[in-house]
Amino acid sequence: MSDGQIVVHGLTKQYKKLRAVDDLSFAVEPGRVTGFLGPNGAGKTTTLRMLLNLVTPTAGTATIGGQRYSDIPDPLRRVGAVLEASSAHKGRSGRNHLRTVAAAAGLPDKRVDEVLALTGLTPAAKRKFRGYSLGMRQRLGIAAAMLGDPRVLILDEPANGLDPEGIRWMREFLGSLAAQGRTVLVSSHLLSEMQLLADDLVIIAAGRLVRQGTVAEVVASSQTAAIVYVRTPQPEALAAAISERGGTATPAADGRVMVAGMAASAVGNAAFVAGVELHELVTERPDLEGVFLELTHAEAAIR
Repeated sequence: MSDGQIVVHGLTKQYKKLRAVDDLSFAVEPGRVTGFLGPNGAGKTTTLRMLLNLVTPTAGTATIGGQRYSDIPDPLRRVGAVLEASSAHKGRSGRNHLRTVAAAAGLPDKRVDEVLALTGLTPAAKRKFRGYSLGMRQRLGIAAAMLGDPRVLILDEPANGLDPEGIRWMREFLGSLAAQGRTVLVSSHLLSEMQLLADDLVIIAAGRLVRQGTVAEVVASSQTAAIVYVRTPQPEALAAAISERGGTATPAADGRVMVAGMAASAVGNAAFVAGVELHELVTERPDLEGVFLELTHAEAAIR
């Protein structure tokens, strides 16, 4: 087993009458950014807390490199984690906060300046924590998680409070860590951003796994068919040509014609043969948001 592989097997957490996590199994591989997705209350944070031995499972196991987190010697050098925006003494500077964390972990003081630079916080290093925005606190938490130069990084909603520039930085930063062969597990509710950021996805609902795979595989699993949209000054002639080939054409709200049952190439050929002028011909496929809602709603209906 790889030193950075995360394996969750049969993980279950029961709180009296509530089963927060239900026989959950999945694996997270090194060299990849894995998005951990699910609606509110799906069990994402509970799963991450069990992975870090902050919550005791009712059943099942969660290991990192074949070991429980609590059994890993010198864990800060193996695993970095941020489960909420960083908290610190309000009167302490960001740099002094990190120096305290580094000292407690037996890490060299020089590492503080390295992670400040790594997370773009060097200009704010001497600023008091009380003056940090939520986005800066997120970066400070990541800086603390990176102090031990870990091979595994686990983040719960790290983009909360980040502006568009900060979100782009987060995407590039996590991607660079994965490119170095590190394991990156990120929970998020920003589905459009996760479609850009992640290599792999683990989607849960009601504590259960509903889909795992690459982003492309998950999106391709949608039961919603791709739709072809056409813009033409001759919609009636186009509709007749489409109907002759077994497709259906209906007006869309934005003035385009929506074609179902035919690929874009077939629509273009039908228009060419019929002498119909086309101004636009595009195929719109389901995105991650659509697939996510489809999968999680289906699981909710089962439960």
